[in-house]
Amino acid sequence: MRPGTFAILFTRFFLHSKFSQAKNILLLTAVFTFVQSAIAQQDEYKKVITERSVKIINTLHITDSGKYTDVLDIVAEQYFQLNMIHEADKAAVEAIKKQSYEKEELDKAMKEQQEKKMQLLAQLHLKFIALLEDQLTQEQIEKIKDGMTYGVLPVTWAAYQDMLPQLTTVQKAQIYTWLKEARELAMDEGSSEKKHAVFGKYKGRINNYLSAAGYNMKKEGEEWQKRIKEREATTKQTQQ
Repeated sequence: MRPGTFAILFTRFFLHSKFSQAKNILLLTAVFTFVQSAIAQQDEYKKVITERSVKIINTLHITDSGKYTDVLDIVAEQYFQLNMIHEADKAAVEAIKKQSYEKEELDKAMKEQQEKKMQLLAQLHLKFIALLEDQLTQEQIEKIKDGMTYGVLPVTWAAYQDMLPQLTTVQKAQIYTWLKEARELAMDEGSSEKKHAVFGKYKGRINNYLSAAGYNMKKEGEEWQKRIKEREATTKQTQQ
């Protein structure tokens, strides 16, 4: 989604807003100011996201040069469009905060803006996955998803299984389902911190679920750390 296209989408959102025309104009001005700035920074940012995308695509071991280029373009464009959405949202939020809203009106405006952003992200996410499915296997798509989220899912999934080998089949299935849900949401976030924050939220949900099932998560965690240290000590002795 190019800056001009994105501006048109936001224009449509604001024109359907219930707020006054003057306030909508101020919001639109903020968005278009952002768009102009974004155009000037596109080349530099595209270089960064292309390099980031190359690292992810290289893990797929695609031998067809044409497919490699197509997939690289898809992933890089996804990063570009995600950045456009998040930066435009920041501009809109700042514009809203500068208005002389009463608390109730401010809360409503902020909620509406959040809903607009989430709608755009959801649409973009579905399109991205559809494009990948036209080019790749499900296993390769999984690698792209993990690459875009720093491999948090497989690392966390392995950690829970190692920490709690007594997990039931049902419990494992629930944990994995939540981790996959977290990954889908984290893919659409605009920074490393926010991606990890999404997983942090879901880890809290998982820990609450396990605590309700009778696990003492603090004790289990402490015992797990002891086992890790014992394994490391054993490995070190073996290598000597």
